[in-house]
Amino acid sequence: MRRADRLFQIVQYLRGGRLTTAARLAQQLEVTKRTVYRDIADLIGSGVPIEGEAGVGYVMRAGYEVPPLMFTEDEIVALVAGAKLIRAWGGANMAAGAEEALIKIAAVLPDGARARAEAVKINAFTMSEMTDDLREMIDRVEAASETNIRLEIDYADESGATSHRVVRPLGLWFWGKTWTMVGWCEKRADFRMFRLDRIAQMKDAGVFKPQRGQSLRDFYADETRRSHRPK
Repeated sequence: MRRADRLFQIVQYLRGGRLTTAARLAQQLEVTKRTVYRDIADLIGSGVPIEGEAGVGYVMRAGYEVPPLMFTEDEIVALVAGAKLIRAWGGANMAAGAEEALIKIAAVLPDGARARAEAVKINAFTMSEMTDDLREMIDRVEAASETNIRLEIDYADESGATSHRVVRPLGLWFWGKTWTMVGWCEKRADFRMFRLDRIAQMKDAGVFKPQRGQSLRDFYADETRRSHRPK
């Protein structure tokens, strides 16, 4: 969790005038008590009206509100619609994050903007294609692309023929109902895209070091060159 997100969470937990201990905050945020003490000291220093002390607990004086975010109506619609789409079609962690984002958006917006957010008539519904296994795979690929973890997969192509691949994941694409992983395929020594619903098995295969010519930027450049080739 980013530090800015953690500070926001502390303020949210302390709202309502309830005494909360550093130990409880540390457990909820999955950090050490020392980190909580430091974060609370920084919040107090920035003007957040938190009272209390270590070993006793902390409480925030009533009436404090997180400063409203200045979103336009179009931005509010985009944020709410995007969060609803990810909640329905994203990975399990993504869906949980989208749900939390919708709660935060409603919590920090002023009354008029909050009413606009609640009035957004855009919804997304989960279809049978979004199984728990697929949601978990989406999260795993996203995490692997972020932390440079090679993935060993069993993959079936359009005809049903299977192959064993080791892929350096670079990112995820969503095509309406289908998620694909773009990566550097060690077997083909080239960029490849893999539909997640055609991956039978997946396991971590160790850390890889990003190589020149094998990055996501290189993939985009390669795709651009191909699209401009004469036919």
